[in-house]
Amino acid sequence: MNTRALGVPLALRLEAYTTLSEEERVRINRMARRSLREVPARRDIIREGEPPRSAFILLEGWACRYKTLPDGRRQMLALFIPGDVGDVHASILSQMDHSIGAITAVKVAEVSREELEQLMAEHPRVRQGLLRDELVTVAVQREWTLNVGQRTAYERISHFLCEIFFRLRAVGLTDGHSCDFPLTQGDIADATGLTAVHVNRTLQDLRREGVLELQGRKLSIPNLDALMGACSFNPNYLHLCEDREEPDGND
Repeated sequence: MNTRALGVPLALRLEAYTTLSEEERVRINRMARRSLREVPARRDIIREGEPPRSAFILLEGWACRYKTLPDGRRQMLALFIPGDVGDVHASILSQMDHSIGAITAVKVAEVSREELEQLMAEHPRVRQGLLRDELVTVAVQREWTLNVGQRTAYERISHFLCEIFFRLRAVGLTDGHSCDFPLTQGDIADATGLTAVHVNRTLQDLRREGVLELQGRKLSIPNLDALMGACSFNPNYLHLCEDREEPDGND
């Protein structure tokens, strides 16, 4: 059986950091298909204040980590795409200090901390990939902080779109220079600390310059180098395909 063809995105995500054996792919695929949960669009997967039960693997759809103020203002703190693992160690806490919400309809696999720890103990390359993934999550958070703290609106949105495109490409979810893009302008505003009006104006500027096309739920970047140059985007913080460890033997 060719487990690559099954398309479980977690295996693809980890193979951006390390090379998995066929046995490791089978184990990941089996784990990711055991306890499935579907959540409708714009509903919470877990809310702030609730006790975390398990980690989750996002199999389909887009989701986000966020916090809200009492008056309803929302700050998006992280974006989840297929293949992302959420809250690996959250189950040691008594309650969530943030919420995770579905942007589109999503399908998640809920995985206990014990099962993840057993998987990592038995498969060192999976452990290496998951640990590197956690470090990348922190690196992305640093870039988002720099975004809202120092970059201009033009740079913020350009950088945000470049990051999403690179992350989607790493798990095989781009088609040439295009990808699905279900975020609204309000979502982009929540992620970049801008108003929806400011987001709209900036996207119009980027369209006029010919560096991106955004129509419906599809993003096209005909000149990725130009978009990267507009915000000095360097994908090194995503640590893709760096120091990959090869499996022993033939798979």
